[in-house]
Parts: sequence; C-alpha cells; structure tokens
Amino acid sequence: MPTHTMRAVRLREHGGPEVLRYEDAPVPEPGPGEVLVRVHAAGVNPPDWYLRGGLTTMPGEAESTVSLPAIPGTDVSGVVESVGADVEDFSVGDEVFGLLRFPSFDGSGYAQYVAAPASDLAHKPASLDHVHAAGAPMSGLTAWQFLIDLGHDHPSPFQGTLHRPTALDADTTVLVNGAAGGVGHLAVQLARWKGARVIAVASGAHEEFLRELGIDQFIDYTKSRPEEVVRDVDLVLDAVGGPESARFLRTLKRGGSQFPVLPGEFDEEEIAKLGVTVSSAQVRSNGAQLAQLGRLLAAGTVRVAIDSTFPLADARAAHERAARGHIRGKIVLTVA
Repeated sequence: MPTHTMRAVRLREHGGPEVLRYEDAPVPEPGPGEVLVRVHAAGVNPPDWYLRGGLTTMPGEAESTVSLPAIPGTDVSGVVESVGADVEDFSVGDEVFGLLRFPSFDGSGYAQYVAAPASDLAHKPASLDHVHAAGAPMSGLTAWQFLIDLGHDHPSPFQGTLHRPTALDADTTVLVNGAAGGVGHLAVQLARWKGARVIAVASGAHEEFLRELGIDQFIDYTKSRPEEVVRDVDLVLDAVGGPESARFLRTLKRGGSQFPVLPGEFDEEEIAKLGVTVSSAQVRSNGAQLAQLGRLLAAGTVRVAIDSTFPLADARAAHERAARGHIRGKIVLTVA
C-alpha cells in the first residue's frame, strides 16, 4: 500500500507552464465504485492547459468544481492498488487505463496515485505499454464518440440536439482536418477501420506519417486550401475547429455532415443553402467504449503515436511543448 503522501503536479495559482509545481500531496482514498490506481503514465490534453490558464468551469457545468491547489490531468494508465466498495470488474494488480471524471477538471491524473471511478476505466491491453495507453483515452474517445458511437444521451452544451455519428463504409469519403494531432490521427484510423476513404489535412511534415496510417489523399494546408481542391466529401471531422471551421462546408456534398471537435461559428443560412448538417459533441468518460478501442489497439488495427514523453516532474516542459503546436500524436508524462 502507498504511504499517506505522494508526488504530484499541482496548481496553486493560474498562469503559464511555470505555475506547475511538482510537490507532495495527500494520497486520495477511493470511495464506493472507485479504485486507487498507481499511475505509470499520464496523457497531456488541452483541458490540462485550459485549467492551468484559469478556466475552471467546464462547458455545461453550472459552477466550478475546482479548488486550489488542484492536480490537472484526465488520462492515466497504471495498476490498481486498492479497490473500493461496490467494484466488481477490477482487482488489485490489474493494469488499467482511462479518461477520468470527464467532462470536469477533477481527473487529478498528474500524480503517482489517483482515485478513479471504475466505470471510467478499461483493462489495458497486455501488448500496449503504459505510455501508449495513457495517450489513448481522451483523444480516442473523442474520435470514437464523434465517428462511431456517441454512447450516451447527455445533452450537449454546444447544441440542442444529440450528436449522431455518420455511418462509415467503403462508399464514404471522410476529410480529417488536423489529421496528425491526438484526435486526428486516431480518427483517421477509425475511419479506415470502417472502410472509408480518408483525406488528411495537415502540414507537409506529417505526410509520410499519415500515409503510413493508410490515408488515401493528403493535403498540405501550407500549400493548398482544402476547400478549393476538395468536393463531394460525405463527412468532415475538423479536429482543429475554431473560427475558420466553416470554410470546410464547401467541401461537402449535399446531405453531408461536418463535425467540429471545437465549436466554430457557422451561418445557418449557408448550412441550409448547401443542404448539409453541422454537429458537435462533448466527449465523456466511458470505460466500455474504451474497452472496445482497447481491442483495436491490441490487434494493431489502431495505434497511438507518441509525440514526446516527459517525466512527471517536468510537466512544465510538457506544457511548453504543447504550446509550440504542430504535435504529432500525443504528449505523455511518465510517472516513477
């Protein structure tokens, strides 16, 4: 069993990467339905630097659940150290991975130990190391819930209707913008798994990497504007999103759909005129879906690319790497 204290990365104030402190913190106690996980690796994701920068209320939350000092982090891979009441699917010594308590800022994954809801976890495939497993949960579940199965009926803070994925098969063409990033490179592989034709948009530095993932067409956005060279796409998954996302509407065929991972600004009249739909979702923790993704990872059908790794004590350097952008795959913290 662990001692009463552990090493963790905490915020005592909001700001740049320099506010991330590697220090002692209490070991959490797992409650009913939870397990204590000894963390071997923790994924780095956008909500981590949103929290660090001062965002403390998740879209859809009525009020903040954050109190300082706070431990960032949602994605972990590790070993079950102890099991709380009412947990049947996991035992001490099991290797697990998961997206914890999302959507919220309460994951607390940047630590040697974390109390995790059992329902957020899946058994880690034996063939997958902890670093690659820690890179999978948030990005993999985002791609899964946008493309394959939403898997819940919770209302979205971004729209009035539930998101509905588009059926993907050999007759479907999917364009993925931001295809080399965390969500993007996994979305490419899930679309290929379903048999779809995939067009990837990224910078030229990532072309060889994306062709290794099986894409059918590559567009270097530094040389060409996708909306000027692509037409009649069935689905756009925009893993970048934001203000310029609407330009991809012009690549869609009538009846097509655009899924912005980060909500953008769209003109309803333009959407209606083009005869297309725009739909978004908010990724949620889901151990059962992660187990399905885990089977694809175990089979080698889908793989997680690792951009870089940093020791937990160097979380500041990991956030500085994230701020430089042009990430290929995932940034992961290793935990001693």
